Amino acid sequence: MDLSTTDATARIDGRTLAAASTTVVLWASAFVAIRSAGPHFGPGALALGRLLVGSLALLALLLYRREGLPPRSAWPGIAASGLLWFGLYTVALNWGEKQVDAGTAAMLVGVGPVLIALLGGWLLREGFPRGLLTGMAVSLAGAVVVGLSMSGGGGSSVLGIVLCLAAAVAYAAGVVSQKPALRTASPLQVTTFGCLIGAAACLPFTPQLLSDLADAPPSALLDVVYLGLFPTALAFTTWAYAISRTTAGRMGATTYSVPALVVLMAWVLLGEAPALLTLAGGALCLAGVAVSRRT
Repeated sequence: MDLSTTDATARIDGRTLAAASTTVVLWASAFVAIRSAGPHFGPGALALGRLLVGSLALLALLLYRREGLPPRSAWPGIAASGLLWFGLYTVALNWGEKQVDAGTAAMLVGVGPVLIALLGGWLLREGFPRGLLTGMAVSLAGAVVVGLSMSGGGGSSVLGIVLCLAAAVAYAAGVVSQKPALRTASPLQVTTFGCLIGAAACLPFTPQLLSDLADAPPSALLDVVYLGLFPTALAFTTWAYAISRTTAGRMGATTYSVPALVVLMAWVLLGEAPALLTLAGGALCLAGVAVSRRT
């Protein structure tokens, strides 16, 4: 009896870890793909293209599994996460990455777990870790250092920093909104309809998407398809699966390694490497996240 229970728990933990790891790697690759596609697509157009591809893939899987519509109680959380996370976050990040490199964007968005812990403790009653406020202060100091390191780049760099921080806020709010929906709806339902709502919110960018598609090279088109199938359809589903089995704050902490992976990927694939002061600021951002999650 005890052995069976232990084995079942281990299997669940293993699956949750595998889902979270899949999400982290694919989300890291998204920063690089966005940076690669950015010169050929406007921020809203890229978001719409990515979400349309993801929605089609998710709808096909939903129909195959015959899961149907989520219950009424899940819709407020699905709608909020769709608008904030799939919609606003994606557009803000795409726009931000037109101004700053992929690694810097990932480091700035990396303050999101601190905000998730704060909002989760307040709205979801998950509690406040002892070092949360200290961690927030450290992360914000890191964002300031990143800003100072790029101040010589002009207003566009400052705009990029603000947009990436706005993306972090939208990301955190989307995660916290999503968590209650997973109490009554499946991870696939929450992800599918959240993605559809995000795509619907981005429909005003349709003319720009059509224009960009006509001029984009094949490599940029592949970036859009990749973003839709993997960092969106697959990674958001594995995220929802994992977060349904733990707290929002703890799941946010699993994204600690995303900036480091992004810097490595961007260096290898795009030839981008942030300046030393930018890396120091990013390290402060991540240190603040780590401090905030200490128990």
